[in-house]
Amino acid sequence: MSEPVHKPQLIREMSAEFLGTMVLLLFGAGVVAQVIAGGALTSPKGGLGNHDSISWAWGLGVTFGIYVAARLSGAHLNPAVTVSLATFKGFAWSKVAPYILAQTLGAFVAALLVRWDYTEVLAKADPKHSFMTQIVFSTLPGNGSTTAGVHEWGAFRDQVIGTALLMMLIFAVTDLLNTPPKANLAPFITGLIVVAIGMAFGTNAGYAINPARDFGPRLASFITGYHSAWRDQWGNLYFWVPIVGPLIGGLIGAAIYKFLISSYLPTADAEPTGRIPQPDV
Repeated sequence: MSEPVHKPQLIREMSAEFLGTMVLLLFGAGVVAQVIAGGALTSPKGGLGNHDSISWAWGLGVTFGIYVAARLSGAHLNPAVTVSLATFKGFAWSKVAPYILAQTLGAFVAALLVRWDYTEVLAKADPKHSFMTQIVFSTLPGNGSTTAGVHEWGAFRDQVIGTALLMMLIFAVTDLLNTPPKANLAPFITGLIVVAIGMAFGTNAGYAINPARDFGPRLASFITGYHSAWRDQWGNLYFWVPIVGPLIGGLIGAAIYKFLISSYLPTADAEPTGRIPQPDV
């Protein structure tokens, strides 16, 4: 038998980030399509899910995506995670752009698959491909509502807060110097973090908390008929909010954990390397 061909390390890591993020978005965009588009075609009593099912499917998507990618890349699946790990955990800055590219491409391909699979349902529920079903793919202030009173700066604030919470908790549950979950449960606990954020902070901006999760599907929806994808329901340029807000929020959350918790923990022989650790059984 011939020896296995070992691909360059960065290619393997990008492949893992691509597929892990793709799995995350298949469940995430898929559940929103089922609830929003599928629910619009049924009676109120025969709905196909609600906000809780959206929160749980996104969280499970995160869990499964991490299990797919963790061994090869550390399963960042989120540019905010990658940038925060490079800033505070020694992850190589030379890998930041490739990781973000792979994550965004994975989200983009997943959104195209959901768009394709739900072609008929989306067309029937929303023939004009309006903001009603745009939120299947990307977030909007107030989840597209014109009565919620949330505009881009309120959504920006929400994204900073939500991603800061996400990053602080990710650092906590993956810190081997703290009390991380055992038996390879870190991916499951991380998924529960996303479920909780969705249930607690889902109103103002749809809890994107991940630039790749929003930009990749937004681009996919734009090239498949959602021509107002870059703007919100009032016509304001909006696509930057779920990119900039999470990047800033991630750094804030990581800094909070580092200076209020990590700096007081016992030291270890080796510093973290920028990978999300997976505790031993």
